[in-house]
Amino acid sequence: MPNRKSLSDIRATILKPAMTSQFMVYVDFPTKVKDYMKASPRNLTDPQGGVLRGGLNLACSEASLPGSSLATLELTSDRTGVTERHVHRRMFDERIDLTFYVDADNYLPIRAFEFWKEYITGGNTTTELAAANHFYRMNYPDDYITGGGGGELRVVKFERDFDGSFKGNSGVVNGSQNGLTYNFVRAFPIAVASMPISYEASSLLKCTVSMSYIRYFISNGLGDSKNNTETTADDPADTNSETTPASSQSLQSIFNSISNIA
Repeated sequence: MPNRKSLSDIRATILKPAMTSQFMVYVDFPTKVKDYMKASPRNLTDPQGGVLRGGLNLACSEASLPGSSLATLELTSDRTGVTERHVHRRMFDERIDLTFYVDADNYLPIRAFEFWKEYITGGNTTTELAAANHFYRMNYPDDYITGGGGGELRVVKFERDFDGSFKGNSGVVNGSQNGLTYNFVRAFPIAVASMPISYEASSLLKCTVSMSYIRYFISNGLGDSKNNTETTADDPADTNSETTPASSQSLQSIFNSISNIA
């Protein structure tokens, strides 16, 4: 039945839509993958990048909130003239695509995810990668998939009123404000898309990575960021283990300005 709505009711329902440009992606590599990246000759001593070990996360410019569907069985014989459908399985998307800005210092997203795939396919064997007789022998899945061997993949969705306050690594980030955290179970990269380069007008180089996972689940709030906290001898000042989600809209403006200058 129609009823009268106040201005505050309207403001609370339709005048505060969620925006697509406020999000944060957290990628943390499994322990053995990070050890492989740091070893010679790869020498990627800081796989997560700078900015309190969250540089790779800050560089993610595009992601997608995953979806799922329910598979059903059709029943036509239980009731005369009635067709019923009963659920027998939940079907998850096969992968999530993440797009990263590539930094000019270390080409971090390219190197990190290529080394991750290299480890998966047995890059730590005794033969040289350039050798004619090099062979691939896959590593054990629990060593390169997030969860079993450490690491995680999360996508956090928040809004413009996020104030970035923390309650510590064992608590909740800004628990007074709404947010969603998508947690991906047993994730690993299955593809790095080709990146065209050209002598034509310069543009920002981006690296798109496809991550496989078996399922995801949603947790309320913005979660807590205690990953990507390793400090290195190259950057001893970064001892703070807390990283706040940054507005991708602001990052996009910065990169657009750089692109226009170039």
